[in-house]
Amino acid sequence: MRNTIGSLRTWFRGHPLIPDAIFGGALAAASVPFAHAAHVLGDPDRLRTPDAMGLGLIVAGCLSVALRRHRPFLVLFLVCVAEVTLASTGRSPSLLWLVTLVLVYTIAAGRGLALSLCAPALALTGHLLSSAAGGGFAGLGGWSGHLLMAVFTASLWIAGRSVRLRRAYQAELRDRARRMERAREADTRAARAEERSRIARELHDVVAHHVSVMTVQAAAARRVLASNPAGAREALSAIEKLGRTAMSEMRSMVGVLRTDGTPAERNPQPGVREIPALVDQMREAGLRTQLWIDGERDTPGATGTSGTDGTDGTDGTEGTRETRRKLPPGVDLAAYRLVQEALTNSLRHAGPQARAWVTVRHEPGELAVQVEDDGLGPAARDADEEVTGHGLAGIRERVALYGGLLRIGPRDGGGFEVNARFPLKDT
Repeated sequence: MRNTIGSLRTWFRGHPLIPDAIFGGALAAASVPFAHAAHVLGDPDRLRTPDAMGLGLIVAGCLSVALRRHRPFLVLFLVCVAEVTLASTGRSPSLLWLVTLVLVYTIAAGRGLALSLCAPALALTGHLLSSAAGGGFAGLGGWSGHLLMAVFTASLWIAGRSVRLRRAYQAELRDRARRMERAREADTRAARAEERSRIARELHDVVAHHVSVMTVQAAAARRVLASNPAGAREALSAIEKLGRTAMSEMRSMVGVLRTDGTPAERNPQPGVREIPALVDQMREAGLRTQLWIDGERDTPGATGTSGTDGTDGTDGTEGTRETRRKLPPGVDLAAYRLVQEALTNSLRHAGPQARAWVTVRHEPGELAVQVEDDGLGPAARDADEEVTGHGLAGIRERVALYGGLLRIGPRDGGGFEVNARFPLKDT
């Protein structure tokens, strides 16, 4: 039952002419006996017996309520003219006063302030002229009729203005809600685009690094397959390990895109503490790499320095000085990816006899990361990088994301250099 009433109400709101016509017909039906009653109960000598002309004007004025939403001011003017005409010819205006009140409310609720102020003035003017011509308000004459008409007119005008203000407020709320919804959708699209860009950067770094190292290991295994089967098996084992590591990292990143409700794996992201393992991996691939970590790190350790030499014929000196302070997760990951991408580029482009140096310094208020090599230099590298990938562009995006400073270019004395500084908040 409630749903039926709600459906009818919605339908009537979409077709306002129908309820207005029904209301006008009800007023017209009630105005005819009201006109006869006014003649009988009033002054028969002053009021004429209702005739066809009088009843026609009364019925037409009542039925004009059906047009109140389209031309309310014009309809009010015509009703006032009909009311004055009936009173001046000795006929009862019947319920036309009620029609004027309805039109005053309609104009106040649907039109601007200036036009709505003219409506009660026109209605009261018509009433005064009708009273002066011999009519009255509901059979009342004199000051009592004028006062009641003024009170009703003012009350309906105030009610109409209140409805208009409430509608305007609701319209503003709906418009604000639509704007907020559009802004939320825009923010969602931007967040999705940023997430896709982040995943693309992560996938590029993971795939580029591991595939490059696997390619170098495969080439080494192919060269020594006949003369040194044990070395070839060791290289193939390294390739298998790298492949498993790459698959694990890609599952961890792409798992957040699942939509089947299965929880994604939440393996910890690599950071500065994984750089020594990364350097060892590059040494195994054939790039002679040295690592220095100086200052504060995110894992506990004793203050001091230590040096190690590579067991595969590469000299790698590693120095550390550690405390317990943690890096922000985003900066930690960005520093690791920067070293990973820079060493991968050195492995691919610097040449077979090149050496690389990685320096990580935890300075007051910032983290400095520097990767250098003494390879072929930027000329051959830039030409190849322009064709094959966007690794350096990804490094720039990562550093810029955290407000850092980055320098990529040739190194003094030959080779290539990637130098970044990440600002850190004091904690």
